[in-house]
Amino acid sequence: MTRPRSTLISLSDTAWYHCVSRCVRRAFLCGEDSATGMDFSHRRGWIATRIKELAHLFAIDVAAYAVMSNHYHLVAHVDQQRAFAWSADEVLVRWTQLFTGPLLVVRYLSPARDQMDPAEIAAVFKLAETYRARLHDLSWFMRMLNESLARQANAEDDCTGRFWEGRFKSQALLDDRALLSAMAYVDLNPVRAGMAPTPEASDYTSIQERLGRAPAVLQAASAPPAAALPAPAPQAPLMPFDATGRTPWAIPFGFEDYVALVEWTGHAVHPAKRGFIGPDEPAILARLEIDGDAFISLSAHFLLEFGSAVGAPAKLIELCERRQTKFLRGMRAARQVFRACG
Repeated sequence: MTRPRSTLISLSDTAWYHCVSRCVRRAFLCGEDSATGMDFSHRRGWIATRIKELAHLFAIDVAAYAVMSNHYHLVAHVDQQRAFAWSADEVLVRWTQLFTGPLLVVRYLSPARDQMDPAEIAAVFKLAETYRARLHDLSWFMRMLNESLARQANAEDDCTGRFWEGRFKSQALLDDRALLSAMAYVDLNPVRAGMAPTPEASDYTSIQERLGRAPAVLQAASAPPAAALPAPAPQAPLMPFDATGRTPWAIPFGFEDYVALVEWTGHAVHPAKRGFIGPDEPAILARLEIDGDAFISLSAHFLLEFGSAVGAPAKLIELCERRQTKFLRGMRAARQVFRACG
């Protein structure tokens, strides 16, 4: 049964989410269409750039992303406390970089503020609280991302209609094991799809960017007309790693450990080596009590094994109780992958 978005994205359950959006009819609207010969690969750069531009304005951090030919993946962290710490003025400045805003807000952010009466100021502050809530709302983040990209693509194609097949899909990541699994799944998407031989060669992915291998600019031959490009805007960096797990705004793993895991898993999912676990199995699996063999299997079909949430069996049971449901898809996979976790 379809559940309301408010129950699928609940910050009381977790601040971490894996999100996916697909092009309409799964067409190759961000890649090369072999049927027509059209190449829209430059749009993958639009998506990667826009993700980081929005992360600069929202209280939402990007842990991992991968932009494919007809869909993209995003692992995001919602920092509610950061949004609460912003002043009303900062909220309004951030929001008006996305929308012009009503006349009251425009006046408030101009020298005309001195002529505004207390009732008008109070109305502006009320609007600021509405905007504050939106600026740490994952649904609003994804809405702004998808709408702007659809408008760009339709303008380039000189057409109208849907670009995305529907609302984005999301999975709540309930613990560190789920987060690690989701990030590795996202970063290895191009390797599994045969689009790249290695993680560092996977264009428009967070792992390539973290390794310093991302292309600096799009090739001029594949770039769209300048008029179709948005004005340059600041971009937020990817979330840092912190092996101690003590920094609330960082990914709670060591970067070297994570890279070793992605590299090892990438080799393991190669058709000639599928399921093979060598003697150099990353230590991070043992520390998080994850079964390596099951992790490799899961990395090829993460979305299919789990439903709206990912985590250890005990975490899934707790979420069932909070949602007052009897079942969550993924319990069997959780028991296979997250060993000694209930």
